[in-house]
Amino acid sequence: MTQAGPSRSIPASEQSDVPATTSLRQFVVKVHSRCDLACDHCYIYQHADRSWRDRPPVMSRDVVAQTAGRIAEHAADHRLDTVHVILHGGEPLLVGHARLRRIAEEFRSALDRHCRLDLRIQTNAVRLDARFCDLFQEYGIKVGVSVDGDSAAHDRHRRFADGRGSHDRVLRAVGLLRQPRYRRLFAGLLCTIDPENDPLRTYTALLELDPPKIDFLFPHATWDAPPPRLSQRRTPYADWLITIADQWFTTGCPVPVRLFDSMLSLLAGGPSLVESTGVVSVDHVVIETDGTFEQADSLKTAYHGAPSTGMNVFSHSLDEVAAHPGLRERRRGLTDLCSTCRSCPMVKVCGGGLYAHRFRSENGFDNTSVYCLDLLKLTSYFQDRFRLLRQSGQADTEGA
Repeated sequence: MTQAGPSRSIPASEQSDVPATTSLRQFVVKVHSRCDLACDHCYIYQHADRSWRDRPPVMSRDVVAQTAGRIAEHAADHRLDTVHVILHGGEPLLVGHARLRRIAEEFRSALDRHCRLDLRIQTNAVRLDARFCDLFQEYGIKVGVSVDGDSAAHDRHRRFADGRGSHDRVLRAVGLLRQPRYRRLFAGLLCTIDPENDPLRTYTALLELDPPKIDFLFPHATWDAPPPRLSQRRTPYADWLITIADQWFTTGCPVPVRLFDSMLSLLAGGPSLVESTGVVSVDHVVIETDGTFEQADSLKTAYHGAPSTGMNVFSHSLDEVAAHPGLRERRRGLTDLCSTCRSCPMVKVCGGGLYAHRFRSENGFDNTSVYCLDLLKLTSYFQDRFRLLRQSGQADTEGA
């Protein structure tokens, strides 16, 4: 998942007690189920799950209102101080200015009287304009932008259906967010790793956009559909990230990098900041355009129907969703991991990687991550770095 979501705060020591229900705090709301780009690494349109074909392109007013009501009900019942709503897609800006305003109004009206609403949108930004930014300013909507580096890196995958690259339009959009009047809306950049792209050129290009935060994501893959070039080098993704991390440390960590910060936090005994590290407990759910509740989007890469819960906003409460066996299983802490992971000395930091990346058709998710070797090397690297920081007195040994 992910994305422009807030940093998570989940104890690294969390273990296997599984309550029948628990509160959900993060809600990915699919306001539009189609996209204006044809990215070849997209987990929604290019992977195993094809459920998007049977869903309406746009979330209706009734579904929006019922979704906002369900979240408000859940926040009130559990006395939540904050909930995080991420408007997502497809491409959420395809709903247009007027409809997006109504969506923001609905969520603000339903939730502001119960708790603080952290409202965000994750976008490819090709349609982002000043009118959208003014709307985001009015409703306090933070904006995360997907960009994979310089023009060559970005346009390798993030193209229009006719083959044209989208990088120039994304740069114009980020330029808007960097303007002083919109700067507070800028949540950060999301970059999908491709070892074919030069890591330092990619990192430099992202830094030049002056983001408040950078998030690097492993491309979604499973043992049935392994990531590209995995067989050519043992740890291409770790090598790519370590090259950037070396530069990041050398230059004084000039921008927060969520994956890196999460590993350092876990090593210090603090919380995980991203879903893909640490032994985390699921606290989020996806609401599709037709009002169905689903588990994490990343599961779409496993098999058709993998995220399904069989529940929807009209017939089921969020307490019922939280008690779904799939979500309960992912609150079991270390016992949710395969025996290889449980016996690994790095497990408290690595956490077995993203749940979806463990899938193999023969035995489901009872496996190491398809990125296991990369995660082991990356975690070992950060462990060594953390020791050096602690020796120099720069590490927070009490945890974040």
